[in-house]
Amino acid sequence: MYRSMPYTVFSYCNYACLFILSALCVLPLIHVLAISLSSSAAATGNIVTFWPVHFTFEAYTETLGNSNFLHALWIGIKRVVLGTSLSMLLVVLAAYPLSKEESRFQGRTFYAWLFVFTMLFHAGLIPTYLVVKGTGLMNTIWALVLPGAVSIWNLILMLNFFRAIPKELEEAALMDGASHLRILFLIYLPISMPAVATLSLFAMVTHWNAWFDGMIYLSNASDYPISTFLRSIIVSENFSVLGLTEDEIKNISPRTVKASQVFIGALPILLVYPFLQRYFVKGVILGSVKE
Repeated sequence: MYRSMPYTVFSYCNYACLFILSALCVLPLIHVLAISLSSSAAATGNIVTFWPVHFTFEAYTETLGNSNFLHALWIGIKRVVLGTSLSMLLVVLAAYPLSKEESRFQGRTFYAWLFVFTMLFHAGLIPTYLVVKGTGLMNTIWALVLPGAVSIWNLILMLNFFRAIPKELEEAALMDGASHLRILFLIYLPISMPAVATLSLFAMVTHWNAWFDGMIYLSNASDYPISTFLRSIIVSENFSVLGLTEDEIKNISPRTVKASQVFIGALPILLVYPFLQRYFVKGVILGSVKE
């Protein structure tokens, strides 16, 4: 295929920009990994760039041998699994009826605008805190999962994806006597796997990175999920959450331990993303188009 000179120049410039953006995303993670694998003296002396200096696994041994960190990691994983599963179930159940026409679902427009209203106007932190406290969810994992269980943005994407599915499939299933739940779970969901995978990734990243709700809804530091746990160590420099004595805290290298914990904390999402990446672009594009 013939390509003009301006097109070729644009292509190379585009590749260069994408390479620079990719480097800006990857290099900080490589730097953190290099610090975590370096000696305490090298990390403290700030001489580590993108390659470990005096290679050692001491920081990872300290991190993985700490029961408080492993417990916070387990709570974070449990929150992601529970929160993502509940969020996708509620989003799918809400998107299916809202994807129908007004003639088939009376009041559909009212309910749709009701959801949109909650996205545009939020009650705020204090009312949400009072609701969580009044319902007895404080100091439980449900306080981290239920308040944001339904993402309106994900609901809108799933709704538009369902609208793009040919109506003839549903009509044929109804003629064969299938119920709406059967149609949803046996016809709509298998067709919508790109959208489900994409929105599941959104929910997973949101739950994994959320740290603020853990601070306000959990009074015991031993119940912190991994993001709140890391925030306490890295930002607040509260090493007491590690459960170490004062002498043990003096003997560790804060930079290498922080770096190892940050890298381990980012690792689960890095491992999951490649399996969902092939659905990502397709799911967003198809979910944004409606007939």
